Amino acid sequence: QTAPAVRVALGEEFGFAPGTNVEGKMVAALRRLGFDKVFDNNFSADLTIIEEGNELINRIQNGGKLPLITSCSPGWIKYCEHNYHDFIENLSSCKSPQQMFGAIAKSYYPTKADVDPRKVFVVSVMPCTAKKYEADREEMSVDGLKDIDAVITTRELAKMIRQAGIKFEELEDSKQDSILGTYSGAGTIFGNTGGVM
Repeated sequence: QTAPAVRVALGEEFGFAPGTNVEGKMVAALRRLGFDKVFDNNFSADLTIIEEGNELINRIQNGGKLPLITSCSPGWIKYCEHNYHDFIENLSSCKSPQQMFGAIAKSYYPTKADVDPRKVFVVSVMPCTAKKYEADREEMSVDGLKDIDAVITTRELAKMIRQAGIKFEELEDSKQDSILGTYSGAGTIFGNTGGVM
């Protein structure tokens, strides 16, 4: 899975103007590197938004802890856990889009694709190194099966592309695969101010 930020940051590593959307070339490069399926995590961002909205409504209607504090940044969550113990109960219980996608990839997708979930290896390409920590959290697995198996950053992906001798700028665009369906614009801007709720 790839985060929306990766498609506009990766191009700079290969001489494209900052902010250029190189999604098609990125997908083609990932396929050349050997990935069987390439998904973005926009749909899982939509799921996170829906779940957080439901959690907020539930807290309001049932007298839950308010305000609801939400962040898809594992660095910020860890900071709160270590420095603001009084707010831990305010944190949303929803998984981030990365982890939401991993849960779907290890449960729904294997049923749809008729594969053993233990043979599904999920790699996330994310803009932040803290996502590596998030994927390794104990609560991000079910019955010993991790939601996310590996996380690489945008720069690490660029390094892999170079090491494989792939001429990124010459790649023909390729489309991402779809795990569940169409995503909303809110999924794309999830990480921006106003993107969550």
